[in-house]
Amino acid sequence: MKYKISLFLLFVFVLNSCQNEDEKRRAENEKEAKKKEVIFNTINKGWVFIDEPINEISEQKISSWNEWREFLKEISDKPRKSIGAFQKKSTAISKKAMALNDNIPVEFNIPAIKSRISVLITKVKMMDLFIHLNQIPAEKVTFLVGDINKELVSLERQMDNIIVKSKIPKEQGEEDFLKMLDTTRAIPNSGSVPIQAQNIDQKIPKVE
Repeated sequence: MKYKISLFLLFVFVLNSCQNEDEKRRAENEKEAKKKEVIFNTINKGWVFIDEPINEISEQKISSWNEWREFLKEISDKPRKSIGAFQKKSTAISKKAMALNDNIPVEFNIPAIKSRISVLITKVKMMDLFIHLNQIPAEKVTFLVGDINKELVSLERQMDNIIVKSKIPKEQGEEDFLKMLDTTRAIPNSGSVPIQAQNIDQKIPKVE
């Protein structure tokens, strides 16, 4: 009889332990699910890119600079379903950003534009890195989204300035003057006597 009671008590103990473990596991799963939900909501709310050109110049470039067009198209397509969807989108954006180094239009293939593209790519790669961490820092991801927008505006304004400056007409005679100046610099002044040589000649006494 005592054996049966002991066996029964052991069974009750094991059953309670299992139930406690299940409840603990369920509570942890719920906590993790809420955490992921907060991360998703934070990123979903802050995932707002400037996907339209801010000026006429950058809008014109959409038709001629394929890589620029594809990049803007990629950031305009916002994920909706899950963190995994945002992670895939971030990787796709990173690839499109890297492609901006290819086929840069001639008028923009200058250090000022290249440096801004480089900064933009760096920001995008950082965002892609953070969003793929096991513990995603949602605030950092959304902060980088804002930084990427700033770099986009800076890049488009720089493109605009380049085109505007190229269209400013030179003053009458300015171009001819610059050509003449370049020509004068290219001709060596062989007929002139160095000042130092003139001073030496003046100090030498003449022999009569």
